[in-house]
Amino acid sequence: MSKKMWDGRFQKETDSAANDYNTSLPFDCRMYAQDIKGSMAHAQMLQKQGIIPGSDAEGILTGLAQILKDIDSGILTFDSDAEDIHMFIEEELTKRIGDAGKKLHTGRSRNDQVALDIRLYLKDEAKIIRSLLMSLYQTLIAKANDNITTIMPGYTHLQRAQPITLAHHLCAYIQMIKRDVTRLDDAVARMDESPLGSGALAGTTYPLDRSFVAHELGFAGITSNSLDGVSDRDFAIELSGVFAILMMHLSRFSEEIILWSSQEFAFVELDDAYATGSSIMPQKKNPDIAELTRGKTGRVYGDLLTLLVVMKGLPLAYNKDMQEDKEAIFDAIDTVKGALVPFNGMISTMHVRSDNMEKAASGGFTNATDLADYLVGKGLPFRSAHEVSGKLVKFCLDAGISLLDVKLDEFRSFSPLISEDVYDAISLQTCVNNRTIPGSPAPDTVRSALAAAAAFK
Repeated sequence: MSKKMWDGRFQKETDSAANDYNTSLPFDCRMYAQDIKGSMAHAQMLQKQGIIPGSDAEGILTGLAQILKDIDSGILTFDSDAEDIHMFIEEELTKRIGDAGKKLHTGRSRNDQVALDIRLYLKDEAKIIRSLLMSLYQTLIAKANDNITTIMPGYTHLQRAQPITLAHHLCAYIQMIKRDVTRLDDAVARMDESPLGSGALAGTTYPLDRSFVAHELGFAGITSNSLDGVSDRDFAIELSGVFAILMMHLSRFSEEIILWSSQEFAFVELDDAYATGSSIMPQKKNPDIAELTRGKTGRVYGDLLTLLVVMKGLPLAYNKDMQEDKEAIFDAIDTVKGALVPFNGMISTMHVRSDNMEKAASGGFTNATDLADYLVGKGLPFRSAHEVSGKLVKFCLDAGISLLDVKLDEFRSFSPLISEDVYDAISLQTCVNNRTIPGSPAPDTVRSALAAAAAFK
C-alpha cells in the first residue's frame, strides 16, 4: 500500500478494507485533466506571488504537462492504491521532479481542490450537453418545418380534442428544449466561481491571488466565503435538477413516440436504425430507444435525490459524505449524454405517416368546438352553441358518421342558424388555418414561431 500524504499523525497503516471503502479514484479519476489544469494555474500563481521559486514552478508545470500527456496517451495508468485523483497526480509529480513537487500543495487543501475540480468538470460537461441539446433543438425545428401543414389530432386526457398540425405539436417540445438550454446556462452561470483559496475551510495565511487563478481557469469570479467555498454542492444539485427536467421532457416525448409508432396509432414509423426486433416474433418493430429513454429518466431522478439526501444534514464545512456527490452527478451526466444522441437520431429519421394523422383528426369530432364557434358567429350564445354541437356529436355517434357527413337538413334540425357554409367552417383545414393568434397552429403562425425559434442560439 502506498504511503499516504497525510500519515505523519498516524502510527498504523490504513486497513485494506477501509482503504478500499475510502478511495474515490475509481470514479474521480475522470477529472484528471481538470485537476492538472487547476494545479498548473495554482503553481503559476504561487510563483507570481513569490511563494515558491520560479525554478520550482517551472518544474511543476513541465511535470504536470507531461503527466497529462501520458494519461491521455495511456502511457500512465492510475494506481489503484491511490486515495483519489488529487493524491495520485501529486504523488506522480513528486516521483518525477522530486521535492519541488511537494511544494505544489502550498496554500491549498484537498477540500478546495476537489471543489475546484468538480466545478471545472461540470462546466466542461455542460458545454457538451448544451451542444447536444441544441442539435436536438435544430432537428425539431427542421422536422416541424417539414410538417407545417400536416394535420393531426391534438389530445387532452389522451382523447382526440382539436385539430392541430404536427409542426405545432413539435413546437411545444422546441419550447421545452429551449427552456432546458436556458436552465443549463443559468446553472452554469451560478457555478462559475472559483473556490480555490478557501483552503480546508478558513482560507490561508499565504498571500494568494485568487482572482488570478480564477481568470486563468476561465471563471467569472471567486467564491465569497471560504466555508461555503468548500462545502457548497448547490451547483451539482441544480445541474442535476436541470437534467431531471430535461429527461422528463424526453420521457414525455418518448411516450408519444411509443404510442404513435404502434399499429393502433400508426402516426410514425421509426427508422430501422433506431428500432429493434423480437427474438421470437418476426413481425415486431420495437421503439426501444424511446422506451429506454423513458426508463432512464427515473435513474436521473434518483441521482438528484441522492445529492439532496447526501447534503441535507451536513454541518459546515467539508464532510466525507460529500465524496458521494460525484458518482451521482457523473451518472446523471453520462445518462443524459447517452440519451440525447440516439434520441436525436430517432427523431430526425422517423417517417411521418401524415395520412393516418389526418384520418385520426377527421374521425374524432375534433372540429366539434369549431362547430360551436360557428354557431356563436351566427348569434347563438356559446353555452347554447356548445349544447347544440354536443347533440350533433351524439347524433353522429349513433349514426356512425362524422360531422362533415351530416346532411344540411339534419344540421338544421338541430339549429336553423346552420347553413351551407358550415361545411367549410368545420373542415379540418379551416379549423387549423383560422387559429392565427400567437402560439396557435395556423401555418403562418407556426412559421413565425419557427423563425423565432431558429434565432435562439
